[in-house]
Amino acid sequence: MTVRAHLYAQPGELVAYALPPGGIWLDILAAHAASGASLMPLDVRLSAREQRAVVERARPRLLVTPDEEVMYADPAPIDPDRAWIVIATSGVTGAPKLAELPRTALGSAVAGSLSALDASAFDPWVACLTPAHVGGLLVLLRGAMAGAPVDVFEPFDAARLLRLAPDGAHVALVPTMLRRLVAVAPDLSHLGALLVGGGPIDPALRDAAARLGARVVSTYGLTESCGGVVYDGVPFEGTGVRVASDGEIQLSGPTLMEGYRADPSATADVFTLDGWLRTGDLGEIDPEGRPVVHGRADDAIRTGGETVWPDEVEAALRSHPGVADVVVAGVPDPEWGQRVAAWIVPADRADPPTLDELRERCRERIARFKAPSELILVDSIPRTASGKVRRRRGSGDG
Repeated sequence: MTVRAHLYAQPGELVAYALPPGGIWLDILAAHAASGASLMPLDVRLSAREQRAVVERARPRLLVTPDEEVMYADPAPIDPDRAWIVIATSGVTGAPKLAELPRTALGSAVAGSLSALDASAFDPWVACLTPAHVGGLLVLLRGAMAGAPVDVFEPFDAARLLRLAPDGAHVALVPTMLRRLVAVAPDLSHLGALLVGGGPIDPALRDAAARLGARVVSTYGLTESCGGVVYDGVPFEGTGVRVASDGEIQLSGPTLMEGYRADPSATADVFTLDGWLRTGDLGEIDPEGRPVVHGRADDAIRTGGETVWPDEVEAALRSHPGVADVVVAGVPDPEWGQRVAAWIVPADRADPPTLDELRERCRERIARFKAPSELILVDSIPRTASGKVRRRRGSGDG
């Protein structure tokens, strides 16, 4: 695969890359860091129709695929100081938006991460996530911007990572990847920090990783904040976290995006009048001053006057040995408003857990009203390309 576009792109031009993960991305980012031209990674796991919709919204000057480089006659203007990298949000609740990330914000995110980890700029890193995911992109930028050695291990293979990752290498993961690592690893102490984002970590999974010697760091942030800016509940230096009167978590600081490309209405909606980013997550500040995330506002289940957060129910259900994967959501109920439903991928399809068994397991860990009152067996759980659960689409795939 020969890529030439990054060799002649200029500041003020946007180049979109629909390329699979690999070492070529280190060259692309280094070239754009030198030229100042803007770039947009496209997730090649999306369908051709989805990719085309993103490209039409972004209106780049060039589109690079493994087979060709296409120049467009009518690109939309782009300010390289405002949008060095354009990256699509994960689109859990709808069509993805295009976050415009300044180079200064990305640099602050890289520096903030190194400081939070007390890590050297030259520590090795392993890239397991797609560069179209902000977490994967930031690992590569640690090489392009800070000079860190980066090994690209994608597609993710837990056994290969354990065998080939340099000692002390930091790894950015999503919870599903951590689960696969724990399942096959005799020991994880030779790795550096395991940064886990994209969703909550099951406490039992974190404990299992710790018993193997892992240093697991839970990260919180959004594409719009250049990824995780809160590590294990502690915000990066310069990052502000507050909870609004309606319970929404809001962020401020040097890592925030400038706005959404070609979408001034969405940009206006996502920022408060005093410039804080509305995350769409609900939570609170604990007695130690650390933010606690309950979940997406749209995910809360209101049942009989009580509020149930799917994440804690899912964690309780995953502790059952008969559960391979699970998603919890609210479904309409004429008496309670909503009832708690669980879509379960059984570990053994021939011997799935019963609803009574699951409710009993939940009773040991969470309040009775939070336990599911409906069980649906499925073959798989729908997720976004970055691994986040698609609750709004339901889970009736089985």
